[in-house]
Amino acid sequence: MIAKEARTEVLPEVLPLTKNKTWSKVWSFRHIYLFMLPAFIWYLVFCYYPMYGILIAFKDFKYNLGILGSPWEGLRYFEQFLSDSSFYSVLYNTLSISAIKLVFGFPAPLILALMLNGVMHGRIKRIFQTISYLPHFVSWVVVVTLMQKILSPNVGLINDIRDHMGLDPIFFMGKPELFYPLVVISDIWKGVGWGSIIYLAALTNIDPHLYEAAEMDGAGRWSKLFKITLPCLTPTIGILLIFSLSGVLNAGFDQIWLMQTPATLGVSEILDTYVLKTGIQQGQFAYSTAIGLFKSAISLLLIVLVNKVSKKVSDVSLW
Repeated sequence: MIAKEARTEVLPEVLPLTKNKTWSKVWSFRHIYLFMLPAFIWYLVFCYYPMYGILIAFKDFKYNLGILGSPWEGLRYFEQFLSDSSFYSVLYNTLSISAIKLVFGFPAPLILALMLNGVMHGRIKRIFQTISYLPHFVSWVVVVTLMQKILSPNVGLINDIRDHMGLDPIFFMGKPELFYPLVVISDIWKGVGWGSIIYLAALTNIDPHLYEAAEMDGAGRWSKLFKITLPCLTPTIGILLIFSLSGVLNAGFDQIWLMQTPATLGVSEILDTYVLKTGIQQGQFAYSTAIGLFKSAISLLLIVLVNKVSKKVSDVSLW
């Protein structure tokens, strides 16, 4: 009885102290929470609240009835998309563009970072870094407009040179066989500098004593690259590779939409452009929402699967 009475006397004193200590700790970080508030509101309004619209994918949406009042259709639109004749071509184009970008575009920032890291003169290094970063801040509208001006069959620089050489002009932007090379080259040019920032930051964290010890053992530049640099960059490469593989259904809407022409429609129609055309231009909101939800579900499955495989193979994972 004495022990119980002592315990009941202590608890009322401890709990208020703990609660006050927690609130005082929260209050001490109030400036950080206030700084995070705009980002929290942005995600809440533009990312989480629109999830309410996913219901359209399972309903026969009617304007006068609204989302909740429209009748349920179940998985009708998903079955319609999977049985559509354009499903395989759209999925094939999306995976093809993403795979080519992954093969040629993923190693490009790493190679650029290694090259910049090997430049000993600091001023030259900063100049090249600045030049490589600049295209990232140029919108795809400007980039594609420049490509159209340079590759135009009438007034383009390339065709002017061909004309002076006595060759016939080529409509580069209208040739299906040239669409993928142009997509990959422009994507690398625009993003290689910005993508190298992460690798450059990882390179600065490598212990310089490792290189000194390797030089004392007679290791050359290539030996240090393959035995020190790349192994130390493996976690960074693994994380970025997981993100890239999980986003194979995101072939780059802005770029593809702007570069797309009627002549290249057969090789340039991807999931994102197909959703926009069916949803906005044709007014099939429920059908296009179902396609977007299908894409999101596959992307979620891919990131979980790739993360699990990466964790088993190399112990590199997101969680």
